[in-house]
Amino acid sequence: MTIQVGQSLPEATLYEFIHEETAGCALGPNAFKVSVLVKGKKIAILALPGAYTPTCSAKHLPGFVEHAAAFKAKGVDEIWCVSVNDAFVMGAWGKEQGAHGAVRMMADGSAEFTRAIGMELDLIARFDNGC
Repeated sequence: MTIQVGQSLPEATLYEFIHEETAGCALGPNAFKVSVLVKGKKIAILALPGAYTPTCSAKHLPGFVEHAAAFKAKGVDEIWCVSVNDAFVMGAWGKEQGAHGAVRMMADGSAEFTRAIGMELDLIARFDNGC
């Protein structure tokens, strides 16, 4: 499924690791309702199979970080990187990738959002080589 421009997103909760405490956000993982986050905003969503995966770390996420200003110049309010990892992993990966301030690293640890948009994918068989 591809999410189309202007399409409503399903209700779900995503988690973001906050590195610096601010009014309304505590240090560490914070839960956010998708419907609240998107209200009145244009969001570009980059969904990945997993943090620290080779191609995602080398090409996908760095490309969005590098071109974040161009997205904002075209009217995009925020870029989200969503993956079925926990907020600690997404926070660490985003920090390593220099994503802070450019791409929000949104954790979907229970795959609630991923399932709701029909993007779940079981890759166990692909990687079960008996080693």
